[in-house]
Amino acid sequence: PVGLPEMHEPMLLVAISEFVANSAAFVYFTAGALRRNISSEMLPRRFPLKLKTDSMGSFAPQLQQLFPHRPMELQLSARRQPLLSCRPNALHGTLFGSAEAFVVLPNATRVPAFLLNIDANVTGKPTITGNRLGGTVGLTRGLWVPQVEKLENTLKFGLWLFGVPWANSECCVPLPVP
Repeated sequence: PVGLPEMHEPMLLVAISEFVANSAAFVYFTAGALRRNISSEMLPRRFPLKLKTDSMGSFAPQLQQLFPHRPMELQLSARRQPLLSCRPNALHGTLFGSAEAFVVLPNATRVPAFLLNIDANVTGKPTITGNRLGGTVGLTRGLWVPQVEKLENTLKFGLWLFGVPWANSECCVPLPVP
Protein backbone atom coordinates (compact mmCIF):
# COMPACT_ATOMS: atom_id res chain seq x y z
CA PRO A 1 0.00 0.00 0.00
CA VAL A 2 1.14 3.48 -0.86
CA GLY A 3 0.13 6.47 1.23
CA LEU A 4 -1.42 9.34 -0.70
CA PRO A 5 0.12 12.79 -0.24
CA GLU A 6 -1.93 15.25 1.77
CA MET A 7 -2.45 18.16 -0.60
CA HIS A 8 -5.19 20.74 -0.50
CA GLU A 9 -4.73 21.72 -4.12
CA PRO A 10 -6.13 19.94 -7.18
CA MET A 11 -3.77 17.23 -8.42
CA LEU A 12 -3.71 14.20 -10.68
CA LEU A 13 -2.25 11.00 -9.29
CA VAL A 14 -1.61 8.13 -11.70
CA ALA A 15 -0.60 4.70 -10.44
CA ILE A 16 -0.03 1.41 -12.23
CA SER A 17 0.51 -1.79 -10.32
CA GLU A 18 3.04 -4.48 -11.21
CA PHE A 19 0.08 -6.73 -12.02
CA VAL A 20 -1.24 -4.31 -14.65
CA ALA A 21 2.23 -3.76 -16.16
CA ASN A 22 3.01 -7.50 -16.28
CA SER A 23 -0.45 -8.24 -17.70
CA ALA A 24 0.18 -5.72 -20.48
CA ALA A 25 3.59 -7.30 -21.14
CA PHE A 26 1.91 -10.72 -21.34
CA VAL A 27 -0.68 -9.43 -23.83
CA TYR A 28 1.95 -7.77 -26.05
CA PHE A 29 4.15 -10.88 -25.94
CA THR A 30 1.27 -13.28 -26.66
CA ALA A 31 0.05 -11.09 -29.54
CA GLY A 32 3.52 -11.13 -31.13
CA ALA A 33 3.86 -7.35 -30.85
CA LEU A 34 7.36 -7.53 -29.35
CA ARG A 35 9.14 -8.04 -32.70
CA ARG A 36 11.17 -5.65 -34.80
CA ASN A 37 13.19 -5.99 -38.00
CA ILE A 38 16.37 -3.92 -38.22
CA SER A 39 18.18 -3.12 -41.47
CA SER A 40 21.41 -1.17 -42.10
CA GLU A 41 19.50 1.99 -42.95
CA MET A 42 17.93 2.04 -39.48
CA LEU A 43 21.25 2.05 -37.58
CA PRO A 44 23.07 5.28 -36.72
CA ARG A 45 26.13 5.94 -38.89
CA ARG A 46 28.37 5.84 -35.80
CA PHE A 47 27.14 2.37 -34.79
CA PRO A 48 30.26 0.19 -34.44
CA LEU A 49 28.80 -2.74 -36.38
CA LYS A 50 27.45 -2.56 -39.94
CA LEU A 51 24.81 -5.05 -41.06
CA LYS A 52 26.81 -6.47 -43.95
CA THR A 53 28.54 -9.81 -44.36
CA ASP A 54 31.87 -7.96 -44.71
CA SER A 55 31.50 -6.52 -41.19
CA MET A 56 30.57 -9.90 -39.73
CA GLY A 57 33.72 -11.58 -41.06
CA SER A 58 35.55 -11.43 -37.74
CA PHE A 59 32.57 -13.06 -35.97
CA ALA A 60 31.60 -15.59 -38.63
CA PRO A 61 34.17 -15.91 -41.46
CA GLN A 62 31.91 -18.37 -43.29
CA LEU A 63 29.36 -15.61 -43.94
CA GLN A 64 31.88 -13.52 -45.80
CA GLN A 65 32.99 -16.54 -47.86
CA LEU A 66 29.49 -17.85 -48.68
CA PHE A 67 27.78 -14.47 -49.19
CA PRO A 68 30.40 -11.82 -50.08
CA HIS A 69 29.35 -8.15 -49.92
CA ARG A 70 25.70 -8.89 -49.01
CA PRO A 71 23.46 -6.80 -46.75
CA MET A 72 22.04 -8.35 -43.60
CA GLU A 73 18.97 -7.85 -41.43
CA LEU A 74 18.32 -8.50 -37.76
CA GLN A 75 15.00 -9.72 -36.42
CA LEU A 76 14.70 -8.76 -32.75
CA SER A 77 12.01 -10.49 -30.73
CA ALA A 78 11.07 -11.41 -27.19
CA ARG A 79 11.68 -15.06 -26.27
CA ARG A 80 9.63 -14.74 -23.10
CA GLN A 81 7.30 -12.23 -21.53
CA PRO A 82 9.19 -9.24 -20.08
CA LEU A 83 9.04 -9.07 -16.28
CA LEU A 84 8.45 -5.73 -14.60
CA SER A 85 8.76 -4.79 -10.94
CA CYS A 86 8.30 -1.56 -9.02
CA ARG A 87 10.78 -0.38 -6.41
CA PRO A 88 10.58 2.76 -4.26
CA ASN A 89 12.66 4.96 -6.61
CA ALA A 90 12.78 2.99 -9.85
CA LEU A 91 11.08 0.59 -12.21
CA HIS A 92 12.98 -2.59 -13.05
CA GLY A 93 12.49 -4.76 -16.10
CA THR A 94 13.99 -8.02 -17.23
CA LEU A 95 13.94 -8.55 -20.98
CA PHE A 96 14.46 -11.93 -22.64
CA GLY A 97 15.16 -11.36 -26.30
CA SER A 98 16.75 -12.89 -29.34
CA ALA A 99 18.41 -11.43 -32.40
CA GLU A 100 18.27 -13.59 -35.51
CA ALA A 101 20.53 -12.45 -38.35
CA PHE A 102 19.66 -12.99 -42.00
CA VAL A 103 21.67 -12.50 -45.18
CA VAL A 104 19.61 -10.72 -47.86
CA LEU A 105 20.14 -12.27 -51.30
CA PRO A 106 19.79 -10.31 -54.59
CA ASN A 107 16.24 -11.67 -55.07
CA ALA A 108 15.31 -10.36 -51.54
CA THR A 109 15.27 -13.88 -50.07
CA ARG A 110 16.48 -13.96 -46.47
CA VAL A 111 18.88 -16.76 -45.51
CA PRO A 112 19.23 -17.44 -41.74
CA ALA A 113 22.80 -16.79 -40.56
CA PHE A 114 22.84 -17.08 -36.76
CA LEU A 115 20.73 -16.67 -33.64
CA LEU A 116 21.86 -14.76 -30.55
CA ASN A 117 19.92 -14.74 -27.27
CA ILE A 118 20.06 -11.44 -25.41
CA ASP A 119 18.89 -11.02 -21.81
CA ALA A 120 18.99 -7.58 -20.19
CA ASN A 121 18.08 -6.02 -16.87
CA VAL A 122 16.85 -2.45 -17.30
CA THR A 123 16.19 0.22 -14.68
CA GLY A 124 14.04 3.30 -15.25
CA LYS A 125 14.06 6.18 -12.79
CA PRO A 126 11.45 8.95 -12.91
CA THR A 127 12.65 12.51 -12.35
CA ILE A 128 10.84 15.74 -11.57
CA THR A 129 12.54 19.03 -12.42
CA GLY A 130 10.51 22.11 -11.67
CA ASN A 131 7.15 21.44 -13.27
CA ARG A 132 8.42 18.79 -15.70
CA LEU A 133 8.20 15.03 -15.28
CA GLY A 134 10.84 12.95 -17.07
CA GLY A 135 13.03 9.94 -16.54
CA THR A 136 16.14 7.99 -17.41
CA VAL A 137 16.69 4.43 -18.55
CA GLY A 138 19.84 2.41 -17.90
CA LEU A 139 21.18 -1.12 -18.14
CA THR A 140 21.74 -2.84 -14.82
CA ARG A 141 25.26 -4.19 -14.75
CA GLY A 142 25.93 -7.75 -13.69
CA LEU A 143 29.07 -9.74 -13.21
CA TRP A 144 31.25 -10.11 -16.28
CA VAL A 145 31.23 -13.59 -17.73
CA PRO A 146 34.50 -14.49 -19.49
CA GLN A 147 32.80 -16.87 -21.99
CA VAL A 148 30.98 -13.99 -23.71
CA GLU A 149 31.57 -13.94 -27.45
CA LYS A 150 32.88 -10.87 -29.32
CA LEU A 151 29.57 -10.33 -31.09
CA GLU A 152 27.59 -10.30 -27.86
CA ASN A 153 30.05 -7.77 -26.41
CA THR A 154 29.72 -5.58 -29.50
CA LEU A 155 25.92 -5.70 -29.38
CA LYS A 156 25.88 -4.87 -25.67
CA PHE A 157 28.30 -2.01 -26.32
CA GLY A 158 26.08 -0.76 -29.13
CA LEU A 159 23.02 -0.98 -26.88
CA TRP A 160 24.84 0.94 -24.16
CA LEU A 161 26.27 3.50 -26.60
CA PHE A 162 23.19 4.07 -28.79
CA GLY A 163 20.15 2.18 -27.47
CA VAL A 164 20.09 3.61 -23.96
CA PRO A 165 20.70 7.24 -25.08
CA TRP A 166 17.99 6.83 -27.73
CA ALA A 167 15.56 5.50 -25.11
CA ASN A 168 16.41 8.42 -22.85
CA SER A 169 15.94 11.00 -25.63
CA GLU A 170 12.89 9.55 -27.39
CA CYS A 171 10.96 7.59 -24.79
CA CYS A 172 11.61 9.66 -21.70
CA VAL A 173 10.88 13.16 -23.02
CA PRO A 174 9.82 15.29 -20.04
CA LEU A 175 6.13 16.10 -19.97
CA PRO A 176 4.80 19.35 -18.50
CA VAL A 177 3.03 18.89 -15.19
CA PRO A 178 0.19 21.34 -14.53
